[in-house]
Amino acid sequence: MVGSNFKIGDEVEVTSPIHNMRGTLFPAKIIGKSRDKTKLKVEYNKVKAKIDGNLSRRKRHQQRNEVEEEVDVALIRPLPPQESKYCCFKLGDVVDAFFCGGWWEGVITDVMKDSTFGVYFRFAKEKFEFESEELRLHREWVKGSWLPPLQQGDVSTTEEPKPWMKEDFVQGTQVEICTDEDGFQGAWFAANIVKVMGKDKFLIRYKSIKTDDGKEFLTEEVDAQHIRPCPPETVVVESFSLNEEVDAFYNDGWWEGVIRKVLRGPRYRVYFKGTKDELLFEHSDLRPRQDWIDRTWVMASQALKH
Repeated sequence: MVGSNFKIGDEVEVTSPIHNMRGTLFPAKIIGKSRDKTKLKVEYNKVKAKIDGNLSRRKRHQQRNEVEEEVDVALIRPLPPQESKYCCFKLGDVVDAFFCGGWWEGVITDVMKDSTFGVYFRFAKEKFEFESEELRLHREWVKGSWLPPLQQGDVSTTEEPKPWMKEDFVQGTQVEICTDEDGFQGAWFAANIVKVMGKDKFLIRYKSIKTDDGKEFLTEEVDAQHIRPCPPETVVVESFSLNEEVDAFYNDGWWEGVIRKVLRGPRYRVYFKGTKDELLFEHSDLRPRQDWIDRTWVMASQALKH
């Protein structure tokens, strides 16, 4: 499949032309063609919309879950064949890691236990940890062929779960819960799933919030819109920047806020939009802000802003 041979409905990957995201491949679907046939109209999921700072104000506020864009045919390639199994990655391997809604090119610099790998991204000059199912060998699509070429037995005949769809909420899963109650907007509280009540209902028990009599931890039923998995551990952040989005640990939960002032210590003044409060925090009480969108963690990393 090359250039003009792409058809409407094809699942593809699109390379971002934006400087800080150059080389990143985002899953998409072809939904149309331009009149001169030099561009194709593609549809991304809302993860791409979240981190793409070049989207127009109209697209940012549309109620659709997808974002559409016309892109040059040269930036589009077919989906790579599914590997027959997760590879035995080794030091120095050039890989793609599924991160922030797309596949990012990096190099394996650490091999750890439990099929975990340290991947260094040159564009960000940072290293992150990934499980094997979140990685694939990096291949280029050149003149209708994959480089390096696929070897016999590389292609799977069965569908394997995509990295961004692997998370399932089952009994015992550690999660975070939010609420619509006044004064608690933007707060997430740690909990465990006690029982799956149905497709979109869960019985959970908080790990820090107790009942009115203080004798046991509060148990309540929540729906899928108010539950997410615990955010993955991120690299250690030496300091936070002015206007950076963070989570602050306060009143037994993590509250979404923005750095309003950087002080010595290091300490920070953090503004909370949900409550319109501004409070002082130590560095150890903050973590980088991450959002759970379309079953994918999207981090407000300075390396991804443009």
